[in-house]
Amino acid sequence: MKLCYQVATPDVAIADSVTAYQGPLEKSFYDLASFGYDGVELMTLNPSELNWDFVRKEAEKNKLDIVLVCTGEIFGQLGLSYTNPKEEVRKEAIRRTKEIIDFASALNANINIGRIRGQYCSELSKEQTEKYAVDAFKEISEYSGKKNVEIALETVTIMQTNFINTLEEAVNIIEAVDNPYFKLMMDVFHLNLEEKDICEAIKQYSKYNIHVHLADNNRRYPGHCGLDFEKIITTFKECGYNRNFCTEIFQIPNQEAAAKGAINHLRPIFDKVYGKK
Repeated sequence: MKLCYQVATPDVAIADSVTAYQGPLEKSFYDLASFGYDGVELMTLNPSELNWDFVRKEAEKNKLDIVLVCTGEIFGQLGLSYTNPKEEVRKEAIRRTKEIIDFASALNANINIGRIRGQYCSELSKEQTEKYAVDAFKEISEYSGKKNVEIALETVTIMQTNFINTLEEAVNIIEAVDNPYFKLMMDVFHLNLEEKDICEAIKQYSKYNIHVHLADNNRRYPGHCGLDFEKIITTFKECGYNRNFCTEIFQIPNQEAAAKGAINHLRPIFDKVYGKK
């Protein structure tokens, strides 16, 4: 089990909306290691612009594991998705995902699928949207399996997309894809908005889960608002989850304060629940 923080690579445009530590990787990795994090999750847009060996060595130098590469900004900054009505857009979304899979494979990491899955729209039927998504998921899963990269499908609140909002909906898709490399990830912020009971939902679908995002119920750092993280993390532990947890939070009031606030709240809980390393 590792406690991680999300880091934007330099190809991602700096913006207040980015839920990751930003700036040169040398500083990001150094800062987060000094705060006490075990690893990082990378937010990446154009891996071809990066020196992959440099990224790996900087993480190793700071004794940080790179656990996952997220695909969110392919949609967030480029507007690409697997369910866009335009075929060329769907193909480009898949191509860029495969590029991120290659990058993740070189780092011995996994990837996630968030908003890049797209959404229902008036131009396509519900059935056609789901077919495009499942076809894309099957294609990228077959590709990722050859690279030994797992894909974590993230449920996302309806306030960001109207497609795959609940864990039940995600698991239905996962079973339709039917590939051992295509699994589930749970984001506590989204679970709080879309599930009747966070902990009961974790228990019900834990066997599919391979990655966790942590944020308080206002998307700020854990401990900033109302979620009971000791109860939530204990539930994951009781379900046998022993993989990685990563913050995905707004960098408020600034990234240094957010990163410190998160680990100051979370580390004592993890030490209590999972035991000190």
